[in-house]
Amino acid sequence: MTYRELHDGRQDGLRPLESLDLNRCRTFADLVRAMGRTAFGGRQLGRAFEILLTMFRDPQCKVVLTVSGAMTVAKQGSIICELIDRGLVDVVVATGALITHGLSESIGLVHYEYDEHTQDDTELFRKGYNRIYDTLEMEANLNEVQLLVARVLREVEPPGGVWSSARLCRELGRRLAEDGRDRAILRSAFEQDVPVFIPAFTDSELALDVSIHFMEGRLRELSRLDDEEAVLKRLDRLFQATPPFNPFLDLQQYASIAARAERLGIFTIGGGVPRNWAQQVAPYLDIIAERLGLEVPRNRFRYGVRICPEPVHWGGLSGCTYMEGVSWGKFVPPSEGGRFAEVFADATLVWPLLMKAVFEELDGDDR
Repeated sequence: MTYRELHDGRQDGLRPLESLDLNRCRTFADLVRAMGRTAFGGRQLGRAFEILLTMFRDPQCKVVLTVSGAMTVAKQGSIICELIDRGLVDVVVATGALITHGLSESIGLVHYEYDEHTQDDTELFRKGYNRIYDTLEMEANLNEVQLLVARVLREVEPPGGVWSSARLCRELGRRLAEDGRDRAILRSAFEQDVPVFIPAFTDSELALDVSIHFMEGRLRELSRLDDEEAVLKRLDRLFQATPPFNPFLDLQQYASIAARAERLGIFTIGGGVPRNWAQQVAPYLDIIAERLGLEVPRNRFRYGVRICPEPVHWGGLSGCTYMEGVSWGKFVPPSEGGRFAEVFADATLVWPLLMKAVFEELDGDDR
């Protein structure tokens, strides 16, 4: 009796790997496609490339871009602008910090390198530098952003007098366009009519700016108080000045977009709240149908590409696999046509390479 049957992989329909020959790679698209015929992270990057091309070429697919991490401080913001300007994404879901730091750059301010050998964090604080890993954002930059936010809040009356993150981002983008600012995420989003949602809005400098604006209005209403106890009471009254802001406006606007889509695709950089908030729309549509007894389209994400170094074994949402999401009803199973790729890498290393390859390929479609 033979212990093992020695098969030839080709006879079983297996795909042979190919040695990466850089001499045959003339373009970024050539390189990434060739990497897809190797192994490990390179193969996943090649798979991500092919899925993104399919997703972007699908005219019936609404594409949701979710971004977390300090990608604007890391100078990746122009990639987001390019995706929006090319009409490749229909919705952006981001952290408030990412949008805030992007605003800093969009009004002509700069970020600086941090040198761990010569700079001390206590000294950085004293000098007004805020450190984000190996990069510095000046507190003075954030003060300039606050002036822009306050200007919009003073001059614009939102529908019904109530703000949402998408409404605020749209008006900030409008102001950047009217002021003739350089390329910026919110300007591109405004000009291409792409909504930008910040689901964890209060976890950001942008939200603090909004809160301070409305607290200033309350402060003017209070009489001047000098003794310490009265000052504390005044502070309590100031904290009662809550902005007219309703995050459910964001949820319902986003769900309406997803419900009307023929197909859904998601492109995730990092993870965090943007990823989960964007993905939960599929279970949301499910429970609307089940609990309210309505005929609601039960759309799930058919395409998914994720670039994130977070491993699955920590148990957090940022690292969970798309197949885990299938169990929640967030994604179309591969057996029914779902296509997914997960690249476990720092986005600043592979995102530019991947997008350069994608843009090259799509530009070739137009020729």
